[in-house]
Amino acid sequence: MNPTTENPFRVVIAGGGVAALEAALALRELAGDRVATTMLCPQAEFVYRPMHVREPFAYSGAKQYPLDEIARDVGFELKQDAFKWLDPDNRTVHTANGDELEYDALLLAMGAVQRPALTHADTLDDSRLDEQLHGIIQDVEGGYVHKLAFVAPSRMPWPLPIYELALMTAQRAYDTSAETSITLVTPEDAPLAVFGDKVSNEVARLLEQNGILTITAAHCETPAPGELTLHPGARTLMVDRVLALPELFGPSTPGVPKGSTGGFIPIDPHCKVRGLEQVWAAGDATDFAVKMGGIAAQQADTAAREIAALAGAPVERAPFHPVIRGMLLSLDKPKYMSAQITGGHGSTSEISDTPSWSPAGKIDARYLAPYLEQRDSVTGRTA
Repeated sequence: MNPTTENPFRVVIAGGGVAALEAALALRELAGDRVATTMLCPQAEFVYRPMHVREPFAYSGAKQYPLDEIARDVGFELKQDAFKWLDPDNRTVHTANGDELEYDALLLAMGAVQRPALTHADTLDDSRLDEQLHGIIQDVEGGYVHKLAFVAPSRMPWPLPIYELALMTAQRAYDTSAETSITLVTPEDAPLAVFGDKVSNEVARLLEQNGILTITAAHCETPAPGELTLHPGARTLMVDRVLALPELFGPSTPGVPKGSTGGFIPIDPHCKVRGLEQVWAAGDATDFAVKMGGIAAQQADTAAREIAALAGAPVERAPFHPVIRGMLLSLDKPKYMSAQITGGHGSTSEISDTPSWSPAGKIDARYLAPYLEQRDSVTGRTA
C-alpha cells in the first residue's frame, strides 16, 4: 500500500491518555500526511494525573488540557465516544454509540480499570485525592489521627504515589508538631525496587529519616476497620486509617485477546497485540508489568514506528527497551530516579536532586512532554 494525501493510511487510536497522545504526536512526526489518525476517547480532557498527589497538601490541582484543542494542534480527528468491541476480520472498531471505524492500523491505549484491593480501607483514586485525603490531613494536623498505614496491594499498580503520599503526610505532621505514626506496607522486596538498589537504598533512607516504618515483602488483609494483617507471619497492625492503592485490571475489549492474569492485552516486543494483525497496544492496558506514564509513552513510540513504517514512512523499526524515569515528590525538593529494567528490577540505578532528562516532568515522553511544555509556555501555566 502506498498512502497518499488523498488516500492516507487510516490509524485509529482508542484512548486519550499518555500513550494515545504520545502515539498521535509520534505519528505526526514520523509519518506526516501518510496517515490519517482518529482518536476514539470518551473524555473531553487530558489530565496530567501524576500531580494529583499534591492536591491534599494545598497545592494547585493537576493540569487539564482540552482534547479538541490538542486535536487541532496535532492534526488528528477526535471522536468523543468509547470502544465497545473489535471486529478484527473486517478491521473495524465498534463504538459505544453504535458507530463503526475502519482502520488500516489500530492502537489500543485505553488504560487499566481500577478496583479496590482491600475491604476495610480507603482505596485511593487519583482523580479525587483531594476529596479523599484533605480531611485526613487536617485530622493529622489537628492531632485526631495518630496511626496511618499506606498500603500497596499484592497486585501492585505503579507504586510511586503511595511513597509520595506517605512522605508528604509525614512531613506535614512534623511541620505541625503532630504525633503521627506512619507505616508503609508493600509487596516489593525493597522500596521502589523496580528502580534498582541505588534508588531503593536512598528511598529507604529517606523514609527512615521522615519517621516512616517501611514493611517490605508483605501482603495484606484488612479483616476489620483499622486492622491490618500482614503475610507471611500473620502479624497484625492496629491503625486509625488504612489508605491503599487500587488493583489494576485490563479494560473491557471484546474481540481482543486477553492474558491469563488480570485481563491485560498481551503484546510482543514491538507492542503488537499477539494473535491479531495490524493491531498494537500501549500503556496500562497491556500485560507489561510496569504501569507508568513514561513506559506507556515508550510503548506508544514503539508502536508508532511500526505503524509509520507500515504506512510507507522511512522509519527504522525497533523493539521496546524500557527505561524508567520518575520524580519522587515530597514537601521538600523532589528526587529524580532512573533505571533500565532487566528481570523485573532496575539496572544502572540512579537517583539525584537534579534531573537527567528534559523536560523534567513527572511523565518522561519523547513527544508529549515537550508539546505540553510548549503549550504551557504559551498559556503561561505552571505546575
